[in-house]
Amino acid sequence: MGGNNLLYSIIVGVIGLFVLTVLLGSWYTIDQTQRGVLLRNGAFVEVVQPGLHFKWPWIDTVAKIDMQTHTYTWTKMESYSADQQPANLKVSVTLHVAADKVPDMYARFRGDEKAAIDRIIAPHLNEKVKVVFGQYTAARAISARGQLNADSAKALSEAIAYDPVFGIESVQIEDIAFSPDYIKSVEQRMQAEVEVQRYRQQLEREKVQAEIVVTQAKAKADAVRAEAQANADAIRFRGQAESDAIQARGTGEAAAIQARGAAEATAIRAKNDALGQNPHLVPLMQAERWDGKLPITMVPGGVVPMLGLGQR
Repeated sequence: MGGNNLLYSIIVGVIGLFVLTVLLGSWYTIDQTQRGVLLRNGAFVEVVQPGLHFKWPWIDTVAKIDMQTHTYTWTKMESYSADQQPANLKVSVTLHVAADKVPDMYARFRGDEKAAIDRIIAPHLNEKVKVVFGQYTAARAISARGQLNADSAKALSEAIAYDPVFGIESVQIEDIAFSPDYIKSVEQRMQAEVEVQRYRQQLEREKVQAEIVVTQAKAKADAVRAEAQANADAIRFRGQAESDAIQARGTGEAAAIQARGAAEATAIRAKNDALGQNPHLVPLMQAERWDGKLPITMVPGGVVPMLGLGQR
């Protein structure tokens, strides 16, 4: 009887364990930053999206692929610039697994992102960055770092276009270490450029000061010229006024003389007319003008003036 109870307990335990295994192994979850690869007896079935899912216990398995963005860095990459300056580059690549390449990521690398980076990214990165960097002079590589990074990212993306397991977000050349001799020459050149800039600024300042002096002198000359012009205009206007006044006065005097002459001529014509009409008018005028004194001497047989003595 005791043996039967023991056997019953074992069977119940096995059944309970089986049920528990089925219950626990029939569901799973995929995080939002992941994608699931559902395998049935080791064969690919589908890509599983984030959320709660169910599967056949012992038959189905799920591999989870990380879809987050990651940055990988290569700390020492030797290269040469276009002007043959050696440099050690520190390069980082920011990427993520392409959403439509999840099955390939599992089939080829079993979801191992580091292995995929070593196989796909590293060889092309080393080649393409060196090619792109070799198109830049040392000075331009420093001054145009943004364009250098963009060109490097474009070259890497084109290199892996045939095998696009990853989506390249950016390539950053974080550091460019040139030789000490080149760095020293750059410092000297920068100092020379600073000195030239200082001289140029001083020249510009002196030029501005000279322009200010010229402007002030011109303003003074314009003021003197304007004053002289004003004086000349005043003299001319005053002379013109005086001339006009003299001319007006002369014209008035001439008109008065002309009028007086005309009046005298009219009077003379009137007298002549009167004389012509009255022959006795002359003796009358003489008598009117006689002062009553007789001449002291007289010609024998002459006539007393204005009286007509001895005449009939």
